Amino acid sequence: MRADKDSVIRKIKIARGQLDGILKMVDDDRYCVDISNQILATQALLKKVNQEVMRAHIEGCVKEALNSDEENPKITEALNLIERMI
Repeated sequence: MRADKDSVIRKIKIARGQLDGILKMVDDDRYCVDISNQILATQALLKKVNQEVMRAHIEGCVKEALNSDEENPKITEALNLIERMI
C-alpha cells in the first residue's frame, strides 16, 4: 500500500471507535437522528480514508503502469474501483 500507513490506520481505528459508539447508542435506544448522524460521520471518515488510499494508488501504482511499456491491468483495476465508489 502506498498511502501513509499510519494515517490510514489511525483513521480506521477512529471509525472503529465510532462504530462501537453507534452500537452503544443503538443498545441504549438513543434518538434515531443522533444515531443516523453518527453513521453519516463514520461513513464520511471511511470515504476520506478510501480517497486517500485511492489517491496513493493512482499516483503510485497506476502512474508506474502508465510509464511502463508492458500491458498492465492497473488502469482497469483503478477505474473499476472508482466506479464502485460512485
